[in-house]
Amino acid sequence: MATDSFLDRRRTIAGPGYNRWLVPPAALAIHLAIGQAYAFSVFKKPMGALISGNVDKPDALDWTPGQLAVVFSIAIVLLGLSAAVFGKWLERVGPRKAMLASALCFGGGFLIASLGVEQHNIWLVYFGYGFVGGCGLGIGYISPVSTLIKWFPDRPGVATGMAIMGFGGGAMIGSPLAVALMAQFKDVAPMGVAPTFIAMGIIYLIFMMFGVFTIRVPAEGWKPEGFVPNTQSNALITTANVDADNAIKTPQFWLLWVVLCMNVTAGIGVLESASPLIQESFSDTAMGVGRGVTAAAAAGFVGLLSLFNLLGRFFWSSASDKLGRKPTYMIYFGLGIVLYALVPTLAANASLTLFVVVCCVIMSMYGGGFATIPAYLRDMFGTMQVGAIHGRLLTAWSTAGVLGPLLVNYLRDMQKAKNLTGAAAYETVFYTMAGVLVVGFMANLLVTAVSARYHVKEAALAKVIA
Repeated sequence: MATDSFLDRRRTIAGPGYNRWLVPPAALAIHLAIGQAYAFSVFKKPMGALISGNVDKPDALDWTPGQLAVVFSIAIVLLGLSAAVFGKWLERVGPRKAMLASALCFGGGFLIASLGVEQHNIWLVYFGYGFVGGCGLGIGYISPVSTLIKWFPDRPGVATGMAIMGFGGGAMIGSPLAVALMAQFKDVAPMGVAPTFIAMGIIYLIFMMFGVFTIRVPAEGWKPEGFVPNTQSNALITTANVDADNAIKTPQFWLLWVVLCMNVTAGIGVLESASPLIQESFSDTAMGVGRGVTAAAAAGFVGLLSLFNLLGRFFWSSASDKLGRKPTYMIYFGLGIVLYALVPTLAANASLTLFVVVCCVIMSMYGGGFATIPAYLRDMFGTMQVGAIHGRLLTAWSTAGVLGPLLVNYLRDMQKAKNLTGAAAYETVFYTMAGVLVVGFMANLLVTAVSARYHVKEAALAKVIA
């Protein structure tokens, strides 16, 4: 009989007495690394000045902002697609092998992209950071989430919040790291970008290996001491299981797909517009000479939004364990509709403090939507293939990642073509995003328990486990 390799799922099964709180650090090691994707914007100006060497006066041969924006879009699209394609493979081989694949793809993507930067070949950058790195994003995103849900059946919201909070916070590490490395290498390569990519690829690969070596899965039938599933108070929570192939045949899956897509699309409305909106609406003209919002202050505002994006992932997801997943999304959408519609009025009235507070609450719910959806899926479809189902649902994120920016930029440009400035140029954006949330609210309202005809029968379940 062949000996199991270190990467096999059987080698990751925890023994008796294993402390499940050792698993979250392994999950965070993966998500804090791949969360760097949110910090890609720090490379855009340096990468757009590799020929000229001057970020303010790019050469005609330099890459344009539009060309560089495609890099991030490819990575987000591949995140959703790879999560959907490899979700069932993850459930079969276990999290250790999946995490290793993620680390190799994500770290390797940086190395390939560095070659593209060195040769000034945008297609190599697209392939490296976008395609290969994007596959690392998708596989890495779902692998620890599925494992945590199995370890924390009593607190799935807390579990998913812990992991996905790391993805939201990855940019807070990745951004200053990239800036520091580019400054260190600026004398040995154009803008210091290529060696920075090499260094970050190696650093993240090593960092992610901590998760690979330390991850564990619970033994079959394991439950926390004293845990008794309670479905009487919430008809949406099932003790049965639905496999990934049957899950996508249910109306509930597609309703949740719409829920996630609408939440992300609307959130991108704030992310795309926050910095220019706050600078243009709260200018010296609106606030009085010397009292306007500077570019530096706007950057601080964007950083504050990132912090609330991170904190919201843990707060709202944890709260959903008490409130229930469906009521929590009702709050996201119901309160969000009001707040999105209020933003243009606050900007027009130069109510800076309230504007900042409202945007922070909006971003907390945007982050919360990402962290709550895996627990929602667990409630609806069980734990057997929740990672694979989550992976397929993430195609909603890929869709929103393309649709959101296109919609926001189109609406903003349309208003500016009418010579509208300041808050007036962004009114249509935020009112449209409020309408997007109405669609999400209705989809969530229609979610009901999954029909028993989709449940995996006991004999089939035993075969899957074996």
